[in-house]
Amino acid sequence: MRLFDGVITGIGVAALIAAAPAEAAPTTAPLSVMTYNVHGLPWPLAQGRDADFGRIAARLRTMRRSGTQPDVVVLQEAFTNAAKAIGRQSGYPYVVTGPTVDEVNAVTPSALERVFVAGASWFKGERSGKLVDSGLVILSDHPIVGVRRTAFPSYACAGFDCLANKGVLLVKVEMPGAASPVVIATAHFNSRHSSGVPDSRSNHAYRLQLDAAGRFLARMPWHSDPIIFAGDFNVGKSGPRRHWLANAMSGWWKDTRLGPMQDAMHSCHGDFARFPKAAEESFARAKDWQIFASTRLAGLNAERISVPFGRARNGEMLSDHFGYTAHYRLTPGSPISVAPARLASAASL
Repeated sequence: MRLFDGVITGIGVAALIAAAPAEAAPTTAPLSVMTYNVHGLPWPLAQGRDADFGRIAARLRTMRRSGTQPDVVVLQEAFTNAAKAIGRQSGYPYVVTGPTVDEVNAVTPSALERVFVAGASWFKGERSGKLVDSGLVILSDHPIVGVRRTAFPSYACAGFDCLANKGVLLVKVEMPGAASPVVIATAHFNSRHSSGVPDSRSNHAYRLQLDAAGRFLARMPWHSDPIIFAGDFNVGKSGPRRHWLANAMSGWWKDTRLGPMQDAMHSCHGDFARFPKAAEESFARAKDWQIFASTRLAGLNAERISVPFGRARNGEMLSDHFGYTAHYRLTPGSPISVAPARLASAASL
C-alpha cells in the first residue's frame, strides 16, 4: 500500500476500513470496595491506637504485593493524623477526605427542629461545637475524577456525636475499559447508645441526617452512573432505624436507577459456601452496609464478600468493627435481573 498526495493506492478504501481495529467495546469489570470503621477517635476517647493503624496499613501493603488489595477503601472514624495516614502508607494513589471541622451546612432549622435544638445538653457534648472533622476518607487505586462533600446541618446530631462534623463524602471513580464510572459515597450516621442520650433524641438526629444525605444525593450531577453507598449506617437491631433507612434509600438515584437499592451483604448471604464466618458476625451487627444500585448505563452486581480485617485466632481485632470487602461486577447496559428491595440483617432472616 502506498500513499501519494492523500490518495490510498494498492488497497480499496472499504477493505482498509474493514481491516482497521475497531474501538474496544466496554467490557465487564470487577470492582472491590472495602468499608471499615477504624475506631480512630482522638485522645482521651481512645488511646494507643497508632500501632493498630500501622498494622492496618501494613496488611493493605501486603495485599497490594499479592494483588488482592481492595480497589477502593472507605474509612470512618479516621479522625487522627495516624488514622488518616493509612491511605498513604498502604500505597493508594488517590486519597480524599470528608468535611473538615470548619465546614458549615447553613440549612435553617424548621420550627420543630428548633425545639429539638433547644433541648441540647452541655454535658453530652451537644453545645460544645465541632471539635473534630468528619473522620471520612476514601482511598482508590482507580482515578478519582470528581469529589463532592457536605457536612450535616449543625443541629442534625445528638449526644457526643455532635463533637464530630459528620456528613457525606462522595467521589466519582473512573473505571478504565468499563462501561461506566462508579459513584462511591461514605458516611457515618449518628450512633444510638454511644451517643449518651435517649433513643428518642438520637433517633431524631438519625432521621435528620438521612434527610440531609438524601438532599445531597439529589443534587449530584452523576445520576446516570451506578452508585455504592458504603459506611457505618448504625442501624443495629433497631427496627425503626431499619425502616427509616429503607424509606430514605428508596429515593436515592430514583430517576435513573434501574430497580431498587440493594445491600451487598444480603445479596451475597445466600452463598453460604463463600460467606465467611466474620461476614456473618458483621451481618448480624447490622451497622456496616454497602448499599448499591445499577442504572441503565451500567449494571452493578455484588458477587461475594471477603473480610480482610476480622478477628485473629486469639479473638483480637484491629478496630471495634470488621473491615469487609464487597466484590462487584460492572456490566455494560442493564443487568439481567434485580432482586426486590430489601435491607436485612441476620436477626431479620
